[in-house]
Amino acid sequence: MKKAGLTIFTFLQWTFFLVSSITFLAIGLAIWLITRWFDKRLLILHLWSSFWGACYIWVNPFWRVRISGRKKIPWNRPCVLVSNHQSMVDILVLYSLFRPFKWVSKKENYKIPILGWQMRLNNYLEIDRGQKESLVKLLKKASRMISVGCSILLFPEGTRHSGGKLGRFREGAFKMALDNKVDIVPIVLDGTARALPKKGIVITGFSNIRARVLDPVPYQAFAEKSVKELTMDIRELMSAEYDKLHSELNPTELKPN
Repeated sequence: MKKAGLTIFTFLQWTFFLVSSITFLAIGLAIWLITRWFDKRLLILHLWSSFWGACYIWVNPFWRVRISGRKKIPWNRPCVLVSNHQSMVDILVLYSLFRPFKWVSKKENYKIPILGWQMRLNNYLEIDRGQKESLVKLLKKASRMISVGCSILLFPEGTRHSGGKLGRFREGAFKMALDNKVDIVPIVLDGTARALPKKGIVITGFSNIRARVLDPVPYQAFAEKSVKELTMDIRELMSAEYDKLHSELNPTELKPN
């Protein structure tokens, strides 16, 4: 499709996003008012939010998403989910897993009208990047949530990386897993950087997107490791899988000139 056509489609897509979000939020508020008394994990509200996010994947004919391994994420046992981060589209893909989690997002996102309100309704976790006190507060809140059965989703790169390799991992997610003695479930994404670039809001055309949930890494397998060692091990595991996934989506990059 020509650039002008993509620009028009992007405008229509963002318009639909803004208008529909008002309706989705209103329904979400009603769900919260009805269920918060008996659904302590806010699971019903989270599943509604997952439907909300997945809708924008389903209505976009330019995004072809394939998800594998979603059943590896437990329903009734808390864990720490870690995913690489390429684009704003990532969370829509992760919502499409339709699995329970509370995700960690930067403070700035909570200031966005409608979306920020939805995140607060779900009691997702907020972090002020670069502030040590915020990290301490996050870890304490995450521990309380894990103790009542909530899984926590984090992007250990801390920011979006659209290159052919994973970025450096921060240690917070892995300290969380060690402190709370829970399994780690790695998730590898690719293709979302092409779907919506980091610097821009215009959809670039057809994008094949993949999300692959890897086998859970049980706590017993890393209980004696340091946070630094665990961080490096999980990054190495995810990096190897990312290289495989990336080569499947970009086979021409492997061909000689």
